[in-house]
Amino acid sequence: MRPDTLGVVLAGGLARRMGGGDKPLRPLAGRPMLAHVLERLAPQVAAVVINANGAPGRFPACGLAVGAAGAAGPAGPLAGVLAALDFAAERRDCAWVVSVPGDSPLIPPDLAARLHAARAAAGVPLACARSGGFAHPPVGLWPVGLREDLRAALLAGERKIDRWTARHGCAEVEWPTVPCDPFFNANTPEELAEAEALLHAGA
Repeated sequence: MRPDTLGVVLAGGLARRMGGGDKPLRPLAGRPMLAHVLERLAPQVAAVVINANGAPGRFPACGLAVGAAGAAGPAGPLAGVLAALDFAAERRDCAWVVSVPGDSPLIPPDLAARLHAARAAAGVPLACARSGGFAHPPVGLWPVGLREDLRAALLAGERKIDRWTARHGCAEVEWPTVPCDPFFNANTPEELAEAEALLHAGA
């Protein structure tokens, strides 16, 4: 567990391909998908918050703080990361944030540790996950020290995660996709069913 790191679940999407609503609250193997994400992320970090627009009462069962988009307004995952960085800065005990999407129920148990190790080894301030040869920019490690730079970028219209991270230096960490891709996204009802099959198979 990293006592210097806050975890954030990015749950602000519109879930259009899932028919709308809160995708992380969709049932998966008898529980909300969010419960699977939290179960895997929480042991790795000091605390977890959820970033979602709208009324926080939609997530009563999780017992966690729910923050809305940052000062730049609803601008996708980067705004969610900024909100988490602001939250971490208020806590004063976390210098880092690890972000994961709310529709990735299979995230690996060594996510935070490997992102930190890769960032330190590369001598850069940021890190993100890769699998199957593809980068996953929303699955990343972010320093609280860059929050004002990110805020300025968002206010200037920046929306692409990888373009902003490239300005500062971002290490990429590859995870194997066997027996399953740990960053599998359940974006559709069919993918939700696939995620359930993976969980039943012991993914």
